[in-house]
Amino acid sequence: MKRASGMTFIDLFCGCGGLSYGLEMAGHECLLGVDMEPAAIKSFQRNHPKAEAWCGDIKKLDGRTLKKLIGVNKVDMVVGGPPCQGFSTVGKGEVEDDRNQLFREFVRVVKVTKPKIVLFENVTGMVAKKNAAILAKVFHLFEKLGYTMEARVLSAEEFGVPEVRRRTIIMGVLGGECRFPKPTHGVRGTKKVLTVSQALKNLKALDGKIYNHEPKLAQIKNPEDRERLKFIPAGRGIRYQADEKQYLPKKLWFDVNWDELREGRFRQTRLQRLPLDKPSPTILTARTSYYHPTEPRFLTPREAASCQSFPNDFIFEGSQTAQFRQIGNAVPPMLGKILGEEIKKITFSRATKKKIQNRSKVVVNNVFDYALPTHM
Repeated sequence: MKRASGMTFIDLFCGCGGLSYGLEMAGHECLLGVDMEPAAIKSFQRNHPKAEAWCGDIKKLDGRTLKKLIGVNKVDMVVGGPPCQGFSTVGKGEVEDDRNQLFREFVRVVKVTKPKIVLFENVTGMVAKKNAAILAKVFHLFEKLGYTMEARVLSAEEFGVPEVRRRTIIMGVLGGECRFPKPTHGVRGTKKVLTVSQALKNLKALDGKIYNHEPKLAQIKNPEDRERLKFIPAGRGIRYQADEKQYLPKKLWFDVNWDELREGRFRQTRLQRLPLDKPSPTILTARTSYYHPTEPRFLTPREAASCQSFPNDFIFEGSQTAQFRQIGNAVPPMLGKILGEEIKKITFSRATKKKIQNRSKVVVNNVFDYALPTHM
């Protein structure tokens, strides 16, 4: 049996490269990043100077072009986050859904490169019981190619990321068994979770500069909201009338009739500040989703990226809107690093893989169970 060490990989639907950056932190080597968003690819190139980058529709990335980009290098892993809108908790969830075409492109690249490992992430809805049939079909696609398949739902704050972010991680191994990390932080780990306060404590890069951080561009245009925010403590916001009465002076109350609102509340919490003593809620793609925990403004891209565990030396390209989209769509690099370290523990053999019956049903029932063996 041969144990995995640093492996080469290509990152499909790479965005700015959060997952690939984390894998590189664990000692793996990124050969290529593929995405159709120009600003994201520019960020990827800046932070992965040794890797090739290809910007365009993956359906146009034919085998000849792919082989030219990777050269003589053997691809050990294909990783990425193929958009699978048909896998969400809304809708029937069908592999044949046209919205899953990009996932089929991921499979196509795997067939061309024949890696030892496939690794991709998706929404937690992918492993919902209503989508069990589609997960079975996904597993079947890769099992036909010889891969042993497993899936887990990992929550980033349990792995040293100062953000609560749940994602489905699906792994396939050729000639070996999948491995997933066990929580290191929180009630299921041995360390305390990291907090927003810790994330925002130091934003300086090694050269002493702070990148992607312009508080002037994070100001709130509405003067009333800016004034309201001064009265709202960290971790709080306004959703119910009780919140309004507790935090705001009467002159700043919202001009609404609470009795006429559905369920007597705003559909979404308004002026939601990040907490200081807890991990951030999931960082989204819009900068208006959350507000700074103590200052009357939005977050800067640097602050949002820090909650996502991006190092201060990781520089984002593009407009503020493009930067937030990249950050909100990214896999936290620290989670990528933890996955990469676990992957290095995989052992490979030439033994014939046993056929696994109803694997996807077992997975759906146990995706949150970290104590579950990876080879049942």
